[in-house]
Amino acid sequence: MTIPIDEDRRTTTTDLTRLAERSMTRLLRPHLRGFTAVVLLQVVGALAGLAPLLAVVELGRALLAPGPVDHDHVWTVVIAGAAGLLVRLLFTAASSGIGHVLDGRVQLTFRRQLAASLGRVPIGWFSRRRTGELAKVVGEDVSAVHPFIAHAPGELVAAFVVPLVSLIYLFTVDWRLTLITLIPVVLAMALVPLLMLPARTREQEAYDAAMGRIASSVVEFVQGISVVKAFGGGERAHRTFLTAADDFVSVFSRWVRGMSVIAAGMQLALSPPFVLLVVLVGGTALIISGGLAPADLLPFPLLGLGLTAPVAALGHGFDDLQSAGRAVNRIKDVLAVRPLPEPTHPRPPRGHRVELRGVRFAYDTGHEVLRGIDLVLEPGTVTAVVGPSGSGKSTLAQLLPRFFDPTHGSVLLGGVDLREIDNRELYRQVSFVFQDVRLLRASVADNIALAVPRAGRHDVVRVARLAGIHDRVLRLPRGYDTVLGEEAKLSGGEAQRISIARALLADAPVLVLDEATSFADPQTEQAVRRALAALQGDRTILVIAHRLETVADADTVVVLEDGAIVERGVPADLLTRDGRFAAFWRSHQSAETHGGAPRGDEPR
Repeated sequence: MTIPIDEDRRTTTTDLTRLAERSMTRLLRPHLRGFTAVVLLQVVGALAGLAPLLAVVELGRALLAPGPVDHDHVWTVVIAGAAGLLVRLLFTAASSGIGHVLDGRVQLTFRRQLAASLGRVPIGWFSRRRTGELAKVVGEDVSAVHPFIAHAPGELVAAFVVPLVSLIYLFTVDWRLTLITLIPVVLAMALVPLLMLPARTREQEAYDAAMGRIASSVVEFVQGISVVKAFGGGERAHRTFLTAADDFVSVFSRWVRGMSVIAAGMQLALSPPFVLLVVLVGGTALIISGGLAPADLLPFPLLGLGLTAPVAALGHGFDDLQSAGRAVNRIKDVLAVRPLPEPTHPRPPRGHRVELRGVRFAYDTGHEVLRGIDLVLEPGTVTAVVGPSGSGKSTLAQLLPRFFDPTHGSVLLGGVDLREIDNRELYRQVSFVFQDVRLLRASVADNIALAVPRAGRHDVVRVARLAGIHDRVLRLPRGYDTVLGEEAKLSGGEAQRISIARALLADAPVLVLDEATSFADPQTEQAVRRALAALQGDRTILVIAHRLETVADADTVVVLEDGAIVERGVPADLLTRDGRFAAFWRSHQSAETHGGAPRGDEPR
């Protein structure tokens, strides 16, 4: 049976982008009042900040005017300027404080939404994402919105309100000198489009990508350092890290070279010495020609500097705003990942017979990893899947716990398509152990009891014994209460045994093992095989196999090649056919005769 794809569920990239934008709007909508308060407070503070400057102008005029000085007027002007300064300090401080509180709330909302979204996306999606890049989105990219939330509203208000009011006032004094005063601003703004050229955008995108690569290479290098040392690959691993670092330096250098000339030009145009030079030269020319009274020159140096300061601040924050925009886009990309659809009317499976009917699967359009898989896994049997690297073995294994949905065809459990089974029910029916084991920063007991949090210590110890890890746990500082990652680290083989104990405790009727003993030593592998044999009963077990012992114990062997089943049957029968499986058997026998593949023992 193949479930037809609902046309309404087909999602294009544009649809996903719009969905993410709506998600971002929903995330920010509850904070609209906070943004409004930040802007209004900043408007009042920015306008009040002009009062001291206008007070100095008025004082100059009053003191330079012919005749006696009006002391009452002078003190009124001084008090008004001081009051304006006080109002500016209070209102801008309140705006900044609310903005930073708002920033903390928005970042918390983003992280909660990302956590909720990542909790719903297909588990297989994570296997195709580098750890460093995803960590950058959840950590650095969320933090990068800080300027956009905490600073941009106030700076944008100051950059527009203050110049607007200043211009209106200066035009009432002298329109000609006002236009002269705008020359530095016009020069600086003329350089802004150069910051947004496609070349600058590509350089910034290359910079972000290089940052992601170096973050991932650092994580991978640190996590695999012990394996590198054990197997003598230090030079190659170190070269990978150095290549990422050199690539970052090269990209960063290109970005700096492209930005430095433009940034220097803007900084020079908006610098106080240049602004004063332009104003004084223009004002002096007008005074000499008799077109401007000397006292009327006074507001232009003062407000001219106030005119450029917000624009200069906006220019300095331009990079932060661009970075925040790109960070928001990457956050939207993650939020746009479509979760696997949940069934409207879930059906419980009837038994634990697994069947794959006409299964096809492609990660990317145009290249199918699995092509027309028809396979039945009967309860009480072990099915071993073998094949060369890249043949689709792990992808096949990941379809059973529904890490992905097949592109075509269906996977059934107990006669029910996995897409019609509630996820919680599915994970009660299917447990899995994969080669790449991730342990939580929690106690050994909690790591084993992850799927069964209420399990008693007796049950935890029982499955640890079956998985051959009990004696090792007792040698840890606090036994089963030892916190992994803090008080102790386990080798790769030991981590896999913890994962196997976890699967045994879950006691699910369907068990998927993807090279689950690849790091185990021969003695441990024998213990695990005995444990699985003892617990097999009527379980349905799928094993991605690479060792002859595992294959020999299987009831059925399936040989995959280029995403298709090329052979299947009982191991002994397949050997007599002298086909692909027989060639696999001979090559692995030869490898084991000459020492076999090395077994990892890296700490996790």
